[in-house]
Amino acid sequence: MSAYPESPQATSAWEIREATGRDWPAIWEILEPVVRAGETFTWDRDTTEDQARTKWFKTAPGRTFVAVGTGEFDGVVLGTGELHANQGGAGSHVANAGYMVRAGHGGRGVARGLCAYSLDAARAAGFRAMQFNAVVESNVRAVAAWQAMGFEILATIPEAFRHPTLGYVGLHVMYRKL
Repeated sequence: MSAYPESPQATSAWEIREATGRDWPAIWEILEPVVRAGETFTWDRDTTEDQARTKWFKTAPGRTFVAVGTGEFDGVVLGTGELHANQGGAGSHVANAGYMVRAGHGGRGVARGLCAYSLDAARAAGFRAMQFNAVVESNVRAVAAWQAMGFEILATIPEAFRHPTLGYVGLHVMYRKL
């Protein structure tokens, strides 16, 4: 359960759990359209399924997790997240994470639930903070969600992201203590 009682994870129609290899087909159904669209992640739009699996599935102390629907969407993987150290060595006490939500399920709090889960998991793993290195400035829903979760924008790198329709937009570096 989340340390954030107001979070959707605590009240919505899904459960968040560690991902297994059996979840990969459903995770790929979520990742592929997001990656191909090229609007919110810095991944190469031609990333193959094998490359995506290698990038998304993390090993300890990192982890990969899924939000699995209950009720109306029972058993459907609605979203996925991954958590890992932002840097190695002397920077390994700061976590990094990423989240993707199944098409048609945005705006329902799934990403916030995944974020709350990752904050709790990062804290439990001994991380002291979490940093997002590349939040696309034009992804205003994500920016607002992360700010509501306690993240602040530390910097914006101008024109660091080539959006397929908007052209060059900024990338935010966002941070919060755990």
